[in-house]
Amino acid sequence: MKRTLISLTTALLMAATGQAMAADKPATIKAVGTWGNLTNYVKHEGPFWNDRIAEATGGQILGDIKPQTELGLKGFEIMRLVKNGVFDFAFGLPGYVAAENPIFEGADLSTLTQDIDTERKVAEAYFPVLEKSFAEIYNAKLMMLYPFPSQTLWCNAEVNGMTDLKGKKIRVYATTLGDFVEGVGGTSVTVSFAEVIPALEKGVVDCAITGTMSAYKANWHQVATHAYTLRVGWGLAFGAMNMDKWNTMTPAQQDMLSAEMAKLNDEMWAETATEDEIAISCITGGACDIGEPGSMKLVEPSEADLAMRDTVATDVVLARWAERCGPECAATWNETVGPILGLTATAK
Repeated sequence: MKRTLISLTTALLMAATGQAMAADKPATIKAVGTWGNLTNYVKHEGPFWNDRIAEATGGQILGDIKPQTELGLKGFEIMRLVKNGVFDFAFGLPGYVAAENPIFEGADLSTLTQDIDTERKVAEAYFPVLEKSFAEIYNAKLMMLYPFPSQTLWCNAEVNGMTDLKGKKIRVYATTLGDFVEGVGGTSVTVSFAEVIPALEKGVVDCAITGTMSAYKANWHQVATHAYTLRVGWGLAFGAMNMDKWNTMTPAQQDMLSAEMAKLNDEMWAETATEDEIAISCITGGACDIGEPGSMKLVEPSEADLAMRDTVATDVVLARWAERCGPECAATWNETVGPILGLTATAK
């Protein structure tokens, strides 16, 4: 009887020790970020995984991240690598994974939202839809949605309003942006971000779409002449984790990571809200505390431009997306995003 009690006590102690060791074992996360020279990576994505998460969790979660630019990866590859377990976590753009399913475009359809507060409401409303899709398609847990600065047009051609885009060759990186370009009578051209400057120089494209700060940091003002600031998108981005990796973490670690990512998400929305004004000032010869100013001509959308945008947004952008995504997808969008924007997607 005494031996039985001793054995039972020993077994319980061993089990308790094993649980304690498991609880104390840090979760190590291998992550991939977005563009290494832009604010989101430099100030947020990189520091979060390389330093902050370890400090915030007392070493319970350790991270290691490199940007996709340093790793030589393309945007469309990122979530496939997460699904296969090559990376545990990734930051990326839904526009780059929309080839898998157009449902990923639904929170950042071109020109539908013109201010960042509305875009955040859209992102939050559509989050559960994307969360489900990331789980089903990529075996990944969606943890955050955050924006890059607003996506606008940078042209090496005379562009003084939306009607001037007709006949222009315009660089896009997502299908929904191509819908906008074709809706205004232009031709959409897919060019990688790194190749935009030579494409503008050689006339491969007349204009290119990217974020305000992205254009400034990449020195597009050295080759482009007109900054047309109609907002054609937000470059909405995601942070997602491989579900198998998530499930290896203890509940305490999961709670800590979720809490820290919620803080990071708020910080990134707040940061991005300030970048448009800074970047546009810098790129058009205004005050610039972050580098040398450019000298592009600032072209702001007129009332006529915005009215034309409304027509293109509903009759082309939203209509084409609904057709690609299908009736069920459109119905879900109408239940989540539609009431915020006062719009209805109809799939024929």
